[in-house]
Amino acid sequence: MFKARDLRVMSPLIFGLRQLARTVHWPRGTMPPRRAATSSSSRSKRKAEESADSADESLKTSKKARVAEAVPSASAGSSQPTNKVVPDTIVFPERIPGTLRLATWNVCGLAASRKKGFQRYIDAEDPDVLVLTETKVNDEPSMDLALKARFPYWHWSISAKKTYSGTAILSKHKPLSVTSTLPGHPDPTLVKGRIVTMEFENCFVVGTYTVNAGSDLKARTLDQKKEWNTHFETYVRDLDKRKPVIWTGDLNVAPTELGMYFRMRFHLTNAKSNWNKTAGYTEAETTAFKRFIEPPEDVADAATFVDVWRQLHPTERQYTYFSYRFNCRLKGIGWRLDMFVLSERIASKVKMCEIRGEIYGASDHCPLVMEIEGAL
Repeated sequence: MFKARDLRVMSPLIFGLRQLARTVHWPRGTMPPRRAATSSSSRSKRKAEESADSADESLKTSKKARVAEAVPSASAGSSQPTNKVVPDTIVFPERIPGTLRLATWNVCGLAASRKKGFQRYIDAEDPDVLVLTETKVNDEPSMDLALKARFPYWHWSISAKKTYSGTAILSKHKPLSVTSTLPGHPDPTLVKGRIVTMEFENCFVVGTYTVNAGSDLKARTLDQKKEWNTHFETYVRDLDKRKPVIWTGDLNVAPTELGMYFRMRFHLTNAKSNWNKTAGYTEAETTAFKRFIEPPEDVADAATFVDVWRQLHPTERQYTYFSYRFNCRLKGIGWRLDMFVLSERIASKVKMCEIRGEIYGASDHCPLVMEIEGAL
């Protein structure tokens, strides 16, 4: 048992060991030295720093959470890529034997798209029929030799308004006839640049850049959309009585809330809050599309049609359009506006229909591709 005099003798030794301990870098897993006493002002400063660090970490975590919230997860049914340029190397699965491949793409200006990877996509996809919408060409464009060799048959519908709308169909297969009118429509000027129909032996291929109801939903533009829908439905039903129809292009409608992804600030919003407030998602537009797909009983001898991508992907949330504004691509804020709609009697022949989600940057739209059995 130590006595007081023993402690007095050992005090200098203990003091020396403590001083030495403060200069030693202690290995992991060993007992660190006791912290020296600090003044109340030092403790307050340290607490303030720790609080600031904690707040900073909270902010970082919050930002991460907001980014995660902004991008739909795979569990939510979305597997949409977020790249902003067309990949340098593009490889698609080989086409299913015995099928023809059709593709549609809103290029948002052909001249600009050509500079951003348009040809890389065409070379990789190699479709039998290619429908281009919103070409914005003022004259029939000079097609390069490679494109001419790939598609010996083509027709361009050019808008009466310069660098506006525009629709084209390019085909490897010779059509029986080609038209770019909408019978019965009272305004041929509005129709120009909006529609091309190619008739083949076994079907009609109709490509459209459908009238947009306008961002502010003015009565005039919404009425133009209603008028278009009325005459277009009559036209396609008449075609369908002769042979099956493949309707494709930018339809400028989101038939259901699955076809869009809304987000306001950092909070998801219910699609119901945008109902009748956003072009493409109004009662007039969605009702017209539903009527086209599944006509009411009072429409005599009206055939039904099938939105084939939705039929093959009944719960998926994937999109063909992402606005360049507000970083929508990265946030996954999109619309499914581009479609293949087929006469029901040939819908079972479709073996594949996919959104080429990785092909983005040459346009604010992604291409949509379909493979179907049989000859055109």
